[in-house]
Amino acid sequence: MDIARIIQIILFIAVAGGGGFIAFKKFMEIRVNILRGKEVEFDPADNGQRWKNMFMIAFGQKKMFKNWIPAVLHLFIYVAFLFTQIELLEIIIDGITGSHRAIWHVLEGSFLGGLYTLIINFIEILSVLAFVATIIFLVRRNLLKIPRFVKPEMKGWPKLDGNIILYLEICLLIGVFCMNVGDKALQAKGVYHETGTFLISGAFANLFTGWSTTALMIMERFGWWFHFCVVIAFLNYLPYSKHLHILLAFPNTFFASLKPKGEIANMPAITKEIKLMMDPNPPAEEPADEGEPAGFGAKDIEDFGWPTLLSAYSCTECGRCTANCPANQTDKKLSPRAIVMAVRDRAEEKGKNEKEKGKEFDDGKSLFDYISKEEINACTTCNACVEECPININPLSMIIELRRYKIMEEADSTEEWNLMFNNTENNGAVWQFNPSDRAKWVNEMES
Repeated sequence: MDIARIIQIILFIAVAGGGGFIAFKKFMEIRVNILRGKEVEFDPADNGQRWKNMFMIAFGQKKMFKNWIPAVLHLFIYVAFLFTQIELLEIIIDGITGSHRAIWHVLEGSFLGGLYTLIINFIEILSVLAFVATIIFLVRRNLLKIPRFVKPEMKGWPKLDGNIILYLEICLLIGVFCMNVGDKALQAKGVYHETGTFLISGAFANLFTGWSTTALMIMERFGWWFHFCVVIAFLNYLPYSKHLHILLAFPNTFFASLKPKGEIANMPAITKEIKLMMDPNPPAEEPADEGEPAGFGAKDIEDFGWPTLLSAYSCTECGRCTANCPANQTDKKLSPRAIVMAVRDRAEEKGKNEKEKGKEFDDGKSLFDYISKEEINACTTCNACVEECPININPLSMIIELRRYKIMEEADSTEEWNLMFNNTENNGAVWQFNPSDRAKWVNEMES
């Protein structure tokens, strides 16, 4: 093995190991932030349905196809991303062992010999489609200004983040084609073994037949290193980006609630009190539990279950929830996407504070420094946001818990709602009349 190949192996392992370690540390920080939420129990009997949801919704992109145009474009990028991992795997093997086209060498001479060429051609076709989709997405975000991409919460970093990911996608494709075009041109010169016909890169390789072997080697090595370094950069960028959903969409759809949409979780303490009040023969009162009474609703991230925090980190910021929210459509301040983003941002802030100032540090803030009462009160609980989310995030559950805290812990409600609460408590209905008068209309109909 020559000295250049040894140096390349050392550099490759250093880049892969260093980049992987830095990314791993950040992913562990996110894990700690998610686990700040309350423990939640799951029934093992539901695992079959949970696996089905994960494969159909996260892997199969089922809910994306409610809107066909972006769904097909996203599918091009998604499938290209999946299959390109085969070439990435080959790059990793080549980088560690100092070989070239290791997977091709394994398949060469076997009955699977043609499979390698078929896979590379498929990857290249998908990559061209992904490139077209990426350009269209850039146009949609920056020129067409689709309404859900220009909402207030998308100003600044969220907009830049969406563009950076698309630029990185283009960089990955440039790396793949520089590598393959250079490789095919070198195969034509007899420098590398022939690996079959590559329809796209093979055609472009004909344009470089006049290049010297050295120039083609530089081109091929540039593509090889550039693609891998962009992958490492992408891996380290993910924890700071909305594209963390590439990884978290799978556990999020697995752990998402299986309850019917529209079913709002009851509070056990309140349910118990109502049952006692409604029971004509209540059981003997149990001794009071010593200790701090449980609060109602959510004031900060620790008051949510950890799956809620997982869903906040999984948010794709696509805006389908907000675009279909009737409150937002009528110019109310509520944006379900902004609620989810605020929960994630608050989790990040608390994690950063703990890292820099210690576990005992209290910044005196809560989620209500991010989310206003006007926003949570505007929600009609129609479940449009829940229905539309492509990865089963439930913004409504966050809104309900925040609203519960405001009303039940701080007695902070609107005058109209207080009147409704009082009528329900005194009259058994939201209207202000004597309970004995409720059935008068029946008598009037019979007379």
